[in-house]
Formats: sequence, C-alpha cells, structure tokens
Amino acid sequence: MVFDLDDTLYLERDYVVSGLTAAGDWARARLGLDRLGPLMRERFEAGARQRIFDDSLAALGQTATPALVARLLAVYRQHRPRIALATDATRYLDRRDAGTAVAIVTDGFLDAQRRKLRALDLFRRGVRQAVCTDRWGRAAWKPSRRAFDHLEAAFGLSGASFTYVADNPSKDFVAPRQLGWHTVRIVRAGGLHAEVRAASAGDEADRIIESLDSLD
Repeated sequence: MVFDLDDTLYLERDYVVSGLTAAGDWARARLGLDRLGPLMRERFEAGARQRIFDDSLAALGQTATPALVARLLAVYRQHRPRIALATDATRYLDRRDAGTAVAIVTDGFLDAQRRKLRALDLFRRGVRQAVCTDRWGRAAWKPSRRAFDHLEAAFGLSGASFTYVADNPSKDFVAPRQLGWHTVRIVRAGGLHAEVRAASAGDEADRIIESLDSLD
C-alpha cells in the first residue's frame, strides 16, 4: 500500500498554518511586525494561495524585498511542523494487516517533506519507505514515473501488487495507472484539492473515498 502525504495522511492546511505561524513569529522577533503572522493566516483562510508574504507585508507598510520574502519562505520551509495524522490514517496504520507493506510517494521541497515525515512519526508507525520525489529534482515530481518505478524495483513487485492512495487527480494517478497499479482518491473535507477535477477520465483514480476507514 503506497500513500501520498499531503491531504492524504494529514490535512495540508494544518502545515500551511503551522508554517505561516513560524514565519510570523520570526517577523515579530526580528522586525517587530506583530500582525504579520495573524494577517497571513487570515489571508490563507480567505482563499489566498499566492503572494501571501508579499501582500501581507505590503498591507503592514513593509517593503516586500526579494531578500525578506526569501527569508520568510526559508523559515516556512525549515520550521518544525505542528501537524498530526488524520484520525482515520492513524486507525488504518494501527489496524493494517502485518503482511501489507506501507510506503509513501510525496512531492514538495525535500527538506520540508522530510520534516513532515518526522513530525508525523511515520517510520515508527510501520512505514517501510518514504520516497520524496524532490530527491531527484523537480523533474521527478508527479506525474513522473520515477518514484513509482523506484518502489517497484525496491519491493521486487509490479502492477496490481500496488495500490496508490492520493488526493490530487491533476497529477497523482497518471504514473501508477500507466504501471497498472490500483488507484484510490481520498477527498478529505478541508483538503486543498478537494474540488480539483481530473483533466480526463484516464487521470482519475479507480475509486474515490472520503475516509481511509473505507480503504479495505
């Protein structure tokens, strides 16, 4: 069983809020900008997904220089995430059959994804392998097959021996479907890609569920 990470095993919005809080704490301590953290979180909750740093700084009368935005972004990506597994993810990992190996394939900047894996304590919960696609560079992010080929080689299995559970039909299921894997899309309440539609029927998962309790 192979899982995506963000919005599959936990809610990605929790990570975003955690990162914006960390960036806001840095700005308060270093720049005296007490309102930056709350303002960034408000913008995110209102639907903003781009230029949150720039626009929030501008709203406070602070020049959003490239160096300052880059520093805030670095704090965001390098902070210790305050996130937790979704309750149904915890139940699945606790109850799964001992003969079912669990792995992860996840996109995102390498350092940030590794910090999420540690925060969720996934290796102690029985995850055998966690493949961060950024280890090979941006070209290896989904829909690239590279991570999926890697897992087939690592486990010595192929095709229908694998199931991939993920949330974003714009990229997640292209490669595993090409390889003959089973695919399951989880649509979580509050997920950042819950409203995303597949570009074509061939990009959608074989099954759609709302909880990992339905996985078996």
